[in-house]
Amino acid sequence: MEITGIHATPGYSGFFFDDQRAIKRGAQQDGFTYEGEPVTDGFDEIRQAGETIIVDVELADGTVVRGDCAAVQYSGAGGRDPLFQAAEYAPVIEGPVADELEGRDATDFLDNAEALENMQVNGDRLHTAIRYGVSQALLAAAAEAENTTRTDVMADALGTEPATEPVPVFGQSGDDRYNNTEKMFVKGVPVLPHALINSVEKIGENGEVLLEYVEWLVERSQELGPEGYEPRFHIDVYGMIGEIFAAPYDREEVVDYFADLEAAAAPYPIQIEGPMDAGNRADQIDAMVELREGLKDAGVGVDIVADEWCNTFEDVQAFVDAEAADLVQVKTPDLGGIHRSGQAVRYCEGTETRAYLGGTCNETETSARACAHVALATDAAQVLAKPGMGFDEGYMIVENEMRRTIARREREQLTPDTDTDEVTADD
Repeated sequence: MEITGIHATPGYSGFFFDDQRAIKRGAQQDGFTYEGEPVTDGFDEIRQAGETIIVDVELADGTVVRGDCAAVQYSGAGGRDPLFQAAEYAPVIEGPVADELEGRDATDFLDNAEALENMQVNGDRLHTAIRYGVSQALLAAAAEAENTTRTDVMADALGTEPATEPVPVFGQSGDDRYNNTEKMFVKGVPVLPHALINSVEKIGENGEVLLEYVEWLVERSQELGPEGYEPRFHIDVYGMIGEIFAAPYDREEVVDYFADLEAAAAPYPIQIEGPMDAGNRADQIDAMVELREGLKDAGVGVDIVADEWCNTFEDVQAFVDAEAADLVQVKTPDLGGIHRSGQAVRYCEGTETRAYLGGTCNETETSARACAHVALATDAAQVLAKPGMGFDEGYMIVENEMRRTIARREREQLTPDTDTDEVTADD
């Protein structure tokens, strides 16, 4: 079935763009916003409204499917593409991108996505957010044209066998790290709470505030969680361990702190995302290898998660090859085409590094559902609940999309000759 039209409509995403550099330099919160001047190119304010481009792809039979362009909350940081401004990029989608894709066969998902991935306009690659959003629509178009699920289209493109159970969902609390985490405990969320530890105030000058928080996690999980609940704690510290301790990261003081985190989390496993920000990929890899070797030598069982400077597919390869992390976050908007996220998860197969299919609170319900299909197609180690920082909505969107898809695939396997014309955008 032919692609006959592509349209772009600017809209809002599920959270905000934040100037990470300004926040790390000590910008003070003023209610929900921040005081002071931004320091990252493109920002008018330290916190400003998140944006998306709603991409509609028309097919020859009149069907319209959708993808949403999105960029991470901390755009322009850690080697990422610059701030995504919808009004600037919408004409690119309706112009050069539409020219490239209209007339193509919608069932050729991988070929179409690769053509998009390799496009250049005025000598530059398309912004990662454009590649991300348009490729979601291409995935939906292929599923519609083939009368199947997006999980199956992605699995066929990647050569994988889809998961038969929902991938463990990772809930993120935002700054409301107590109330939102209690919600997660009640719902039995398998991986949590993220916690947004992005300042010295939140971690403590010697890390003591975070230790107290981890102890609270254990206590409340046992009080509120369902019977048999065994959570995995995952905390993003945005490089703050590096800020309070500094290199070298295999020295006794640092290793002892991670041992304290492990003890505080017992009997549950704990993983720390972004322990330091070394300023570039090579130094970040070296620092994380140093930390992991120090922890291994001391027998400390805290897993380390790569985030900063691990943005592109090539970055994921570099971290995995160097054995710099126990988990590597596949930060979906930063990889561009959604198939690249699937390929990045697959790159972790057969290694000691697990793949966390992540993303950002600053996405949309459409991109979150698309990523749920990537998670199922690749059987990733965990998948982020998104968008937003309220937790409940993102968890509902991602978990339900996986459950709905698994149920549909089971029905179709039981009745393979049944007419399955009831395909919706949710599938």
